[in-house]
Amino acid sequence: MENIALVVGASGITGSNLAEKLLTKGWETYGLARNPNTEIKNLKPVAADLLDIDNLKLALADISPTHVYITTWMRNDTEAENIRVNGLMVRNILDVLSEKKSVKHVALVTGLKHYLGPFEAYASEGFLPETPLREEHPRLDIENFYYAQEDEVYAAAERDGFTWSIHRPHTVIGQAVGNAMNMGTTLAVYASICKETGRKFTWPGSAAQWNGLSDVTDARILAEQLIWASTTEAAKNEAFNIVNGDVFRWSRLWNKIADYFGVEAIGFNDDIHPLEKEMANDGEKWQEIALKYGLKEVSLSRLASAWHTDLDLGRPIEVMTNMAKSRKLGFTVFQDTEETFYELFDQLRAAKLIP
Repeated sequence: MENIALVVGASGITGSNLAEKLLTKGWETYGLARNPNTEIKNLKPVAADLLDIDNLKLALADISPTHVYITTWMRNDTEAENIRVNGLMVRNILDVLSEKKSVKHVALVTGLKHYLGPFEAYASEGFLPETPLREEHPRLDIENFYYAQEDEVYAAAERDGFTWSIHRPHTVIGQAVGNAMNMGTTLAVYASICKETGRKFTWPGSAAQWNGLSDVTDARILAEQLIWASTTEAAKNEAFNIVNGDVFRWSRLWNKIADYFGVEAIGFNDDIHPLEKEMANDGEKWQEIALKYGLKEVSLSRLASAWHTDLDLGRPIEVMTNMAKSRKLGFTVFQDTEETFYELFDQLRAAKLIP
């Protein structure tokens, strides 16, 4: 049977990189989003609202995927609403596809908030797990929309007989516009503003993050693991961490990023300087920069997600991720993290998203 992929959230960092990888491997690939990505050659766009089941049924009427990759979520004001909305989105897509009886595997992308807690209690006292983070770490005794999404997949798998995999990346680094969690582009935009205005490239986070070890997830290596897990028998019905495979300290990388952009770096200086506050009044300045250099995106909020970068860089503990589980099962792809950032910055410049 031919592999037919449905990438749910194909306009985001994870979904767009996954769609491109699937297409290079010869898969028939559909990309579902409210505003589908039409820039990826040979990707078949599907416009649909995951919260409108009748709309979903109509959009998917002639599509019978063998593999479903759920890479999207929606941010809401409270965790209770996150649970309701994000759980419903997963349930709706799997309910609509259930009638087709074509699905063999469903892969769900969540993240390290599985271990660190939801936005409302993120990496706070009482919710600080042992690091490096391991897949067997039990769920925290607190509401978390990632758990709700997982439970929807488990229930549908039991009903319909497909296999599943759960993927928990650290901060995903890759190119996308309009993404709610986009550290790599946020830092590139911040550095570009610093360059243009003569401001210092000031570390926004905690001492623990500045001095401690960390890791991140290149969107391309996440795509590789998603495909591997969905096509490897030993990887079925398992949850996997996924990071590049190396570790780094921000105390080094911050200076390397500053060097790339030709700006002066300021490291941790006994206080946190949130990017959300630092960039709060930069919307108009970004418009000026975009017009001056002929950039494609004049809206700062479509490129930078300072609030999420602050969450990651302000954590009170160092955060590393154990990759032994998938390594033992044969997933051996590796990515150098410094190259991840430099290659992203090069891509952003080539795409006329930063000067």
